[in-house]
Amino acid sequence: MRFIPTRFHGILDYIVGIIFVIAPWVFDFADSSAATWTMVIAGIIVLVQAVCTNYEPGIIKKIPMTSHLMMDFGLGVILALTPWMFNFADEVYVPHVVGGIFSILASLTTHRVPSTSYRTVHPQHDRVRP
Repeated sequence: MRFIPTRFHGILDYIVGIIFVIAPWVFDFADSSAATWTMVIAGIIVLVQAVCTNYEPGIIKKIPMTSHLMMDFGLGVILALTPWMFNFADEVYVPHVVGGIFSILASLTTHRVPSTSYRTVHPQHDRVRP
């Protein structure tokens, strides 16, 4: 069931991206290099994707919303597994698992297309590009 509007998802993308980037210092796991870099890189990916997605808060508007949601799902799975993939689960794993699950749930519950008012103002959203 998809109930999250794309506008709200976009705002969350910017907030979550920033939280991911600062998480190692806020949640005190910056001394673990692998744990820090996986979270920071995930945050940068979320922010770049938010800027480039064709939805209300997007700036460059090149990534279709459906692709954005698929990337959110994949990023969530990878982020949730990184503590065990990179062997830092004995140091920290909760922020990565929680962030990953959040990303997965957001991808599964967000509308696949922006609102009708957005598509009316930005008709290129519906145009198919070769």
